[in-house]
Amino acid sequence: MDYKTILVHLDAGKRVEQRIKIATQFAGTFDAHLTGLFALSTPRIPSYALAEAGTVVAEAEARYRAEAVRNLQATFATATQQTSRGCEFRASARDALAAVQLSARYADLVIVGQYDPENSSGVDRIFIEELVLTAGRPVLIVPYAGRFSEVGRRVLVAWNAGQEAARAVTDALPLLARASNVHVVAFDPRKGGSDHGDIPGADIALVLARHGVKVTVAQQQSDDIDVGNQILSRAADMQSDLIVMGAYGHSRWRELILGGVTRTLLDTMTVPVLMSH
Repeated sequence: MDYKTILVHLDAGKRVEQRIKIATQFAGTFDAHLTGLFALSTPRIPSYALAEAGTVVAEAEARYRAEAVRNLQATFATATQQTSRGCEFRASARDALAAVQLSARYADLVIVGQYDPENSSGVDRIFIEELVLTAGRPVLIVPYAGRFSEVGRRVLVAWNAGQEAARAVTDALPLLARASNVHVVAFDPRKGGSDHGDIPGADIALVLARHGVKVTVAQQQSDDIDVGNQILSRAADMQSDLIVMGAYGHSRWRELILGGVTRTLLDTMTVPVLMSH
């Protein structure tokens, strides 16, 4: 199965064009329909500010969004004019999380940008974290730093034999089947308590090989470095241009709890990461 409907989230950040470029490349590779969805997080305005200048604040926010929509619609149209399949631009006034969650139900892959603490993009930090856990679709997160001319040629699969990792591998199959090399690594396999089998990573590598994936398998153990940083280090050593992994955590009312590895990758990723939950 290929990705036939791709959704890319557009915000007001400086790196949105890089995200559109990757989404357009994927649309060409998979002959997929591409939807660009503009949506920002609902601004959190203190009640005293609303009471004193509610109309002024609302009008300024409306002007800001309208200008951002005009600019991004033009950028999206220019970037996708050579795409053979259909492309469409949408703008939503809903909160970004709600808007992308809804559209994700009708997509095979969702592409978003990593939260940048130094540059406002109009979305909350919690947006990516909540989306990864609730989208019900694979989410490809593009780092806010770096340039990525290719994504998915040299793939690192972080394998721990858990259900989230299994879901991520299945969701990533269209990319893995086209990769030049897929490197499956079981990190600290004896610590997690999962049933890896006699050779950690070997069973999932065999499954991938049956799909025609060019795969190698390894395991890595470290008592001094946490798994999240082991993954990033291994990706750098392998010159990987994509990491595939399960997203661990759960969302509760007014509280988001992420696993340590998921948190590390969301905060410090150096290459695009495809996560599934």
